Amino acid sequence: MKPTFSTQSRPLIAGMILRDDPDSIIFAVKNSIRDGADCLGIQLEYLKKEYKSEEIYKKIFAACSGLPIYITNYRGKENNGCSDREISDELLMALSCGATLADVPASWFDSDSEMGIGLELSMKQSAIDKQMHLIDKIHQMGKEALMSSHVLRFISAETVLEIACEQQRRGADVVKIVTAANSDEEQMENLRLTTLLKKELKVPFLFLSSGTHSKIHRMIGPQLGCAAYLAVKEHDERAIITQPTIRAAKAVRDHLDLWSDSAV
Repeated sequence: MKPTFSTQSRPLIAGMILRDDPDSIIFAVKNSIRDGADCLGIQLEYLKKEYKSEEIYKKIFAACSGLPIYITNYRGKENNGCSDREISDELLMALSCGATLADVPASWFDSDSEMGIGLELSMKQSAIDKQMHLIDKIHQMGKEALMSSHVLRFISAETVLEIACEQQRRGADVVKIVTAANSDEEQMENLRLTTLLKKELKVPFLFLSSGTHSKIHRMIGPQLGCAAYLAVKEHDERAIITQPTIRAAKAVRDHLDLWSDSAV
């Protein structure tokens, strides 16, 4: 059966991999699977340039044992000095080598640092056209496209919905927005927004938060509608500290009962 991110019946646990050489990535992939990951998230912007080849990508993806593979190739890190066109071409090559889902940032092809409305969501028509053309290419390959906006600050429900609906309009199979929460009130509002996105969107979504009060949202969000947990094998020097461990995410997903009790 073809791996997919957009037709899952329960939240996936994605083992996120931030390593800079193939052997380390493969080692992390195998450990993530052993801990319970049922898909892999491989962040190619960390992979050193000398390893960015079809042969290496095929070797890495073969180690994923047929599980769905989510890839990112963000600006920065090993992509410093590369244009968005070069980075997106690299993304397409990785998809052709076996990845399942590609992350298309909603700021790509816009050189304005403010990105129109300051939300990592370009509103420049030329950039939007290029993003949609890239998503069309991904679909023509039989692959899936996620569109992301890393806002990294608390924003209103109205603004979250604006971003999500615009990403959906541009053709994303999965919508991704990362905000922040730095108080109990902001964290609770982000939980409420998760249920709102489930109600309003026609596609799966990832709504995540960073900040001092993000842990509950990261752990409970998938129980309320988010498509996946973005998790890590362990909190080492490369890991994103707000992402839970794979084992912790699996324990919550498999054992936290949020279903309404039926009347007997």
